[in-house]
Amino acid sequence: MVHNAERGMRTEGKQKKGKSSQAAVEPGGSKSRAAALPVVRITRRLHFSAAHRLNRADWSEARNREVFGLCANPNWHGHNYEIEVTVEGPVDPETGYVLDLKELRDLVTARVIRDLDHRNLNLDVAWLKGVNPTTENLVVAIWNRLLNGLPDGVRLVRILLNETPRNAVEYSGE
Repeated sequence: MVHNAERGMRTEGKQKKGKSSQAAVEPGGSKSRAAALPVVRITRRLHFSAAHRLNRADWSEARNREVFGLCANPNWHGHNYEIEVTVEGPVDPETGYVLDLKELRDLVTARVIRDLDHRNLNLDVAWLKGVNPTTENLVVAIWNRLLNGLPDGVRLVRILLNETPRNAVEYSGE
């Protein structure tokens, strides 16, 4: 038995990425080959801090201030972003997981957070080069960074990106 401190559970062995057997776990723990595997959504919340400026180089400073207000400040401004990443897939009958939430955390950290945390989104992030870093543009770019990193059978469903406690954007890949 291996103890998973993150979830406070004990599991047999280690979860295999993208693998699940045909058997489903019925209430009480027995396996039934005829039962379909339940599909469940899981969400991991992370955070990062970053600076940016909303600006279009092809517009005058006056036009940028008119459209983007204080967010067009040439001396930058910053946010403490909260991000929620939701994925879905079948519950693995061996582990009881769709995906170990630690693996989801590690994926988001490696593909997104390390590049964004304590950075200037306009200057320091190669995959945002040439993008006006509105929260809407940022959530789509994050989606594209995560889309192909999930194991087989696990699907990215939703990203909620909170720029402030009162302002958030949500993207589902459409």
